[in-house]
Amino acid sequence: MSETVAVEKKSTKDYLKGWIPFRIMRYWFFGLITVFALVAPWITIEGNHLFLLSFDKLKLHLAFVQFDMQEMYLMPFVLMIMFIGIFGLTVVGGRVFCGWMCPQTIFRVIYRDLIETKLLKLRKRIKNKQNEPDMSKTENKVKKVIAVLLWTLLAFVAAADFLWYFVPPEDFFAYMANPLDHMVLLGSLIGIAAFIIVDVVMIKENFCIYVCPYSRIQSVLYDDDTVMAIYDPHRGGKIYDEHTKLYTKEKDIRAAEPNSECTACESCVTVCPTHIDIRQGLQLECINCLECVDACTAVMGKLGKESLVRWSSDKEVLYQKGKTRYFRPKVIGYAVILVIVAVVLGLMGSTKEHMLLNINKESRLYDVKTTVDGGKVVDNAYIFLLQNTENEDHKFYFDIITPKEYEGKIKIQKPSAPFKAKPGIKKKKVVVLYTDEMIVDDATKDTIIPITIRAYAIDDKERIVVDRHTTFIFPRKDVYEAAK
Repeated sequence: MSETVAVEKKSTKDYLKGWIPFRIMRYWFFGLITVFALVAPWITIEGNHLFLLSFDKLKLHLAFVQFDMQEMYLMPFVLMIMFIGIFGLTVVGGRVFCGWMCPQTIFRVIYRDLIETKLLKLRKRIKNKQNEPDMSKTENKVKKVIAVLLWTLLAFVAAADFLWYFVPPEDFFAYMANPLDHMVLLGSLIGIAAFIIVDVVMIKENFCIYVCPYSRIQSVLYDDDTVMAIYDPHRGGKIYDEHTKLYTKEKDIRAAEPNSECTACESCVTVCPTHIDIRQGLQLECINCLECVDACTAVMGKLGKESLVRWSSDKEVLYQKGKTRYFRPKVIGYAVILVIVAVVLGLMGSTKEHMLLNINKESRLYDVKTTVDGGKVVDNAYIFLLQNTENEDHKFYFDIITPKEYEGKIKIQKPSAPFKAKPGIKKKKVVVLYTDEMIVDDATKDTIIPITIRAYAIDDKERIVVDRHTTFIFPRKDVYEAAK
């Protein structure tokens, strides 16, 4: 008898040896995400952020490259990558985004597991998420107030961090030094923080169950190979009868299912943050946090058995039709689409213009003047609207590119010298082009000559250069000759 016990203890020890709960892995992953979210807005390369959508300065920073708001066509591609990535992740791993990456989940873990349970002992055990603290006790009321105050502080940090992706930290703190001069920013900070406080302290996981639309979308994306937390009824037995009545005792389960391995300990139920019973099958409320897998692994591991709740697929657990296929057509399709969108985004981002230039002709088509020596001058006037999208001052000028037959005949009259443009400020310049030759001899109509304006930075002509197409209009012969 003693030998048998010794063998069982040894097998149990070996079974749980090296086991790391998913909960611990989630904590580490949450820590990495939190550190990244807090640090990323502070990282800059040549003054450019990893991601910044600045409505204040009308700039988009993406992968440390600065774009002007006229280049906002890149933003839909960023959103496509985000949503397609989440949908693809759902096809592979179910609602794993909710349990492992969603800010809502991270906030609730910080508040419930760290503040309420670990720091203040308001909750007795992390593994029991069903029983709320007894608020009839004065001590618990004080702890609750302290918990809310601590979370309020963290909520303002989280709100500020969110805003840093729209107002960079260096500007954020400068603005907050005079908050009454920046009421929109102050109101946004307070409003976001208030929402986070109400959501985490009062709404709790009800947000995941009733508010978040993702749980409704996920059911469309699932297939038999989608990996999620699944109870194995073949080993554990059906713990609900035909009328969906729960068997709460092991002997009741064994009476209905003689070979059942479920001990009716309900550890998988008490640990669930969304208050569901995973043994009842797939439910929209499940956020794939895998807390139930940890709970059952700990209980069954002590019995020297594999967990009845596993992170697996319907194909492998329920239908027992073989191993889960991770690389299947649907998953490959999502991967291909993601790669295509990422390549398009990279190509479009690589064609960033370091200078924005719009050219419009003035309302008059042309002006013809007679010079002192009796010659004729035809000029065309343009309005150049130029913006330097770099982070430093540059001097700009331009050349004129014409068809070969007009080469060298159309010249710049105004401006006569390069001009300076400061970063991010639109500069308006009146430009006059002229010709002092009769370059077209047409008595029937005005002649429209296509030309290209090549604008560039004097100090960086190879990199900062743009071409814009416009026209130069030369009058018909009688108008040209009649000019005084």
